[in-house]
Order: sequence, then structure tokens, then C-alpha cells
Amino acid sequence: MKIICIGRNYAQHIAELQNERPTEPVIFMKPDSAIVLKQHPFVMPEFSNDIHHEIELIVKINKVGKYIDAKFAHKYYDEISVGIDFTARDLQNELKAKGLPWEKAKAFDGSAVIGEFLPKSKFNSLENITFELTNNNQTVQKGNTSHMLWKIDELIAYISQYFTLKIGDIIFTGTPAGVAAVKPDDVLEGFLEGNKLFSIQIK
Repeated sequence: MKIICIGRNYAQHIAELQNERPTEPVIFMKPDSAIVLKQHPFVMPEFSNDIHHEIELIVKINKVGKYIDAKFAHKYYDEISVGIDFTARDLQNELKAKGLPWEKAKAFDGSAVIGEFLPKSKFNSLENITFELTNNNQTVQKGNTSHMLWKIDELIAYISQYFTLKIGDIIFTGTPAGVAAVKPDDVLEGFLEGNKLFSIQIK
């Protein structure tokens, strides 16, 4: 499986990092080795002093698709969750300044937390879902899919122009404002409409 991530999909997050608003979705990838194993902590890597949390709504693909029309995209997933795209912000800023790819800052081992999946049928509308991240029981990020620049089905249609989507692939749909550094002993918990779908400790 592969992890396909969307950057800059919430206007307030674009503003907080002083990035340029894109005219089409920004795509980057994580390998399967980026996934934090169940019941394991996130271990701070030696190469960064500024690891940021980024909570995102995530989607699991349930059938193979290529050149998917947006109006049919809903047929390619039936489960959603939340996850964390851990980012080595200091390293990312260095790479961006040099015009280089972000993979070292975004796709390193353990850089992806994937929560427990729920059936999308549980929710009235996927275009109005609230999700949040707490750090030591304090809310640090809160987002709603209504604020996405590109909705889930639009993202699937766009991504499938370039990459064949396969069963088990996961799409990270972008993070809202509020990203910040983590430190050892922090406990991060992710919620989707009040349902706690992951809890992870920082080591």
C-alpha cells in the first residue's frame, strides 16, 4: 500500500506557515515504513529538533481505480479516520529554501499515525465533519472538512490522474491550522466527531 498526502488544503494553515495558496492540490507520498505500529510510541528522530503534529482526516481506498471521475469517487472508499502527518519542520524549511523535495522531512520512519477506521455511513455528510487533536488533554488542532479547499471526492479524482489507487491505499487530506512542536512525554489523541480513534505517546 501507499500513503498519498495532500498539502495546503486549509486556508488558515497556509496562512500560519506563510505559504502560497496553491491553484491545484499539492501531493507528496509516504512509504508504508512511515506508519507507526499499533501500541508503539512515536520516537523523536535524531535529525530534527522541531517535529510538528499535523492531524488530518484520512480515507482508505477499497478498490482499484485510475482516472476516476469526481462524481464516482465516493464508490472507492467506505471508511474514514484521522491520522497524524508528523513533520520535521526545521528540515522541511531547509529543503524548501533550496527547492528540494520534502521526503526527508515528511516520509521518515514513524512519520504517520493511522487511527481506527469508521464506516463513512456513520456520518450524515462527509463535507461537514469535525475532527480534533489533543495534546495532554488540551485541544491543539480542530478542523472541519467544510473548510477544505478540495473535498475528498475531488482529491481522489485528482490523485487518480497521476497514480493508480489500489486497495488499502490511504489518503491524508490535509491539516487545519494549529500545527506545533511535540516533545517527549506528550500524549496525542485524535478524535473524529467525538470518537477517539488514536492515542500515541511521544518518546
